Amino acid sequence: MNKLLLFVAFLLAFGFSSCQNSIQKLSQPANGFTIAFYNVENLFDTINDPTINDEEYLPESKVAWNTERYMSKLDNLGKVIAAMDTLDFPHVLGLSEVENEAVLKDLIQNSHVKKANYRIVHIEGKDPRGIEVAMIYRPAYFNPFHKQALNFSLDNGREQRHILYVKGTIASGDTLHVFVNHWTSRFGGKEETIPARTGTAAFLRTVVDSLFAVNSNSKIILVGDFNDNPDDPSMFTFLKAYAPNDDIRPLSLYNLAMEPYLLGEGTLYYQGWDFFDQVVVSSALLAPLDGNLKSSSIEVIKKDWMLFQPREGEARPNRTASGGRYYGGFSDHLPVLIRLK
Repeated sequence: MNKLLLFVAFLLAFGFSSCQNSIQKLSQPANGFTIAFYNVENLFDTINDPTINDEEYLPESKVAWNTERYMSKLDNLGKVIAAMDTLDFPHVLGLSEVENEAVLKDLIQNSHVKKANYRIVHIEGKDPRGIEVAMIYRPAYFNPFHKQALNFSLDNGREQRHILYVKGTIASGDTLHVFVNHWTSRFGGKEETIPARTGTAAFLRTVVDSLFAVNSNSKIILVGDFNDNPDDPSMFTFLKAYAPNDDIRPLSLYNLAMEPYLLGEGTLYYQGWDFFDQVVVSSALLAPLDGNLKSSSIEVIKKDWMLFQPREGEARPNRTASGGRYYGGFSDHLPVLIRLK
């Protein structure tokens, strides 16, 4: 293992940020432990932050982002979170496109989700637009004891949005390594932005391999909006996340979105469906005898009331705003969910 892997392994093993949670007895969910991800599409408050470019979501902006619209957004997101699992609220939920910890606090206090008793894992980022990743979790079922912002730059020196790493335990005693991602978008052109996503994928694969070097049975879960499909080079060639099959190999990653993607499903719609919101897991979670996953596929949460039906074409996610116009919807993405035993 080279010096880089040793360095990353040291950071992940010991780190600098602790969630400061006390040791507690965790509950085993009756219907399995659920992990979900949701790109909530620009969850911004109405307060001007001079350190970021949040002008698009202020009261004087084109979308007139006032308190009423902000509260409506929170209520819409609360409805979606409550509908992600008909049996219970998700136990861990990765989020992207949140402005700050204040909006997360408002979200978990929304009437639709308040009884889930969510707690927050968040580290302030450096994104110029202020769109960040975060996690909310239910402390009765998941105990995060380490958090870390994985900061990195591409070969051209351009710093990327950090990946949120959270290490925690569940009732079975297993330790989960959860990474919440939001990779560079295709704005400016798909081909032109490929290097940013492949560079991020290569970095994350190095981090994953450093965990494997410490423990070959590490239980790793990557969630996020990767802004690429499961068969794009960033996911398939650089991250090396493959379709689950009968031959589960150690030290490998498997993309639970691959099968539904190949069947034509997706999580956002632009000239057709794309499956950018994915969950990738390590082989230890899929092992035939002692793996944790109940299914080797992912569930896309797609309710009719979350969709907009245009005059032509098929229904697609009903978004909040676009191009300076306010629509009052939920998000331009659909959430995804997996279930562990």
